[in-house]
Amino acid sequence: MVTIYGCKGCGSTVIEAVCKLLGEEYKFIEVAPWESGPAVESLRALNPLLQVPTVVLEDGTVMTETVAILLWLLERHPDTDLAPPPGDPKRAAFLRQLVYFPSAIYPMYTVGDFPERWVKGKAAQDELKEATVQRTLKCWSTIEASFGPGPFFLGDRMSVLDVYASMLSRWRPGRDRLREVAPRAVAAAERAEAHPGVAPVIARNFGG
Repeated sequence: MVTIYGCKGCGSTVIEAVCKLLGEEYKFIEVAPWESGPAVESLRALNPLLQVPTVVLEDGTVMTETVAILLWLLERHPDTDLAPPPGDPKRAAFLRQLVYFPSAIYPMYTVGDFPERWVKGKAAQDELKEATVQRTLKCWSTIEASFGPGPFFLGDRMSVLDVYASMLSRWRPGRDRLREVAPRAVAAAERAEAHPGVAPVIARNFGG
């Protein structure tokens, strides 16, 4: 059994959901990194950057970085249909998009959630936050431009990408604005979160 350190509505959501889909047993420890308390100190001992998700494997190995954790989970379940296997023609597109989420979109929240860390003054902070929103919309627009045929990111079958998108699309600026620039990508995310294995995790993290 793996142990997931995460918090409601945070990046740990996709790890929870994929564990559910794969039938991977896990223990979940709720921790808000911006608060003080025993859970935070426990997380700090494992990951001084206080990142969630942080995952502790059965042998005590600590894993961070969402993509690394997802790939590790997929390797434990090589027969899963949640990702194209090595050698599959869709593998390259899968890997590209899997890395694009945290490399292009996620940093906008690192900056936009705490603009005071980067600039001084409310006006500058508001401007910076809005700039991260515009960049996020641009990133989703780029995803939409490369979205292929079919109801999901990789075609007719749901993959980890759709589950990942179901989480990210819940974040700022929200589904309504994202739908304006990426309607098919948002629709794929909504289909994924309607899956019986994903829906309860999304409901717990985002209230339905």
